[in-house]
Amino acid sequence: MADATATKDYDIKIEDLAAARKRVTITVPASAIDEKIEESMGTLSTQTTLPGFRKGRAPKQLLERRFGSTVRSETRNQLVADAYATAIEEHSIKPVGEPEPVGDIEALEFEPGKPFTFAVEVEVVPEFDLPDLSGIEVKKPVIEVADEHIDAEIQRQCVQFGQLSDVGKDFQPGDRLFGPVTVTKKGEEKPFFTHDNIDITVPASDDGSGAVLGLLIDDLAKTLAGRAVGDVVTIETTGPAGHELEEVRGNDLVIAFTIRDGKHMDPATPAQVIEAYGLPSEDILREQIKLALEHRRDEEQRAAMREQVCTYLAGAVDFEVPAKLSASQAGRLLERQRLEMLYRGGLSPDEVEQRLAEMRAETEVQSRDRLKLSFILHKLADHFEVEVTDQEVNGRIAAIASQRGVRPEKLRAEMIQSGGVRQIASQIREHKAADRVIDQATVTDISAEDWNKLYAKTGETKTVAKKKT
Repeated sequence: MADATATKDYDIKIEDLAAARKRVTITVPASAIDEKIEESMGTLSTQTTLPGFRKGRAPKQLLERRFGSTVRSETRNQLVADAYATAIEEHSIKPVGEPEPVGDIEALEFEPGKPFTFAVEVEVVPEFDLPDLSGIEVKKPVIEVADEHIDAEIQRQCVQFGQLSDVGKDFQPGDRLFGPVTVTKKGEEKPFFTHDNIDITVPASDDGSGAVLGLLIDDLAKTLAGRAVGDVVTIETTGPAGHELEEVRGNDLVIAFTIRDGKHMDPATPAQVIEAYGLPSEDILREQIKLALEHRRDEEQRAAMREQVCTYLAGAVDFEVPAKLSASQAGRLLERQRLEMLYRGGLSPDEVEQRLAEMRAETEVQSRDRLKLSFILHKLADHFEVEVTDQEVNGRIAAIASQRGVRPEKLRAEMIQSGGVRQIASQIREHKAADRVIDQATVTDISAEDWNKLYAKTGETKTVAKKKT
């Protein structure tokens, strides 16, 4: 089904491609192109000085030869941005993420005196109604930070501040292997991915599974057993159907990893950890760790309550979601989960990557459930008119930086480059929206022991939330 209109001199056509995805085709008339190019060339002529001519007096033909290509490129980009903004405003489209060009827009003909047509595809928020949000029953797990929790965290800190030593064979769980890798589709000779240096952690999980390039590999521990530096490890696997890279999705893959170096982590002693933090005694270290664990407990407690709200919403709202996640959708969902784990803390970088690999291996149904929930939370935040401040974003980045042991300004710079700041803002917005529902929920305290029994019984926290009747 398509809807075509002409607004602001743009001819706009909207097509429904699939659930939550539209194609926007826009034709910019020749008159708009000519006017914009003329305006840009006029501005250029008044600001440019060429050899042999006074400022603003260079002939138009000379300016065209010197700057025409650049002016047309900039004009095209400006008109594309303006036309797209006009289309989503006039048609009340609520995009999720950035538009994806259909083909190479820069390769399309863009000349004075000729109309210009381009198309983009965009994911949109589906149309649905939110359920009754009052009186939802939510369980609040209650736990006190005890000495054993502090002891376990000190052990984790000892590993964090440990020293790496070389190991050439007989690799143990937790050892890290470094070297080049290639990934090839089975039956093909040329790899579609190569890297000079990746690292693989020898699995410590009970089932021996581990992550390689973000893919969950069964029996990885067995595959690495008996290997040594210099060996080439060949791993055959099938890419998850919902992977964010199209080359990986559903394809039989051959991973060839050469073990160039092996490293073993020798944990630091508690005394070395105390010295690294510049603290006067172990008692002070334990006090600070207790405060940090109490903060982490509060965050995990709130996260458990939000999860119950999310489960209620997902079960109470029904609408069609895409049968198959796009690459951008899959990437955003994984990045959202990564940020959630980093913010809550308690997991090492290797553990985070292991969890993400497990999520990539989820079924299409599980992936669609995550996508559905993201749409619901987006609308919930709109419903409550939730806003996010720069101060909140900077505070969240600082919290994640503290968990990772890096400077906040360094992490912020990395996130600006990768687009992570926008994901942080979305995460905060969703948390605040879910918290608004919790504020009007019926909350019941539950002991950590009973909570763990319930969690072990169901395998998921989502069964503990229901609507009060």
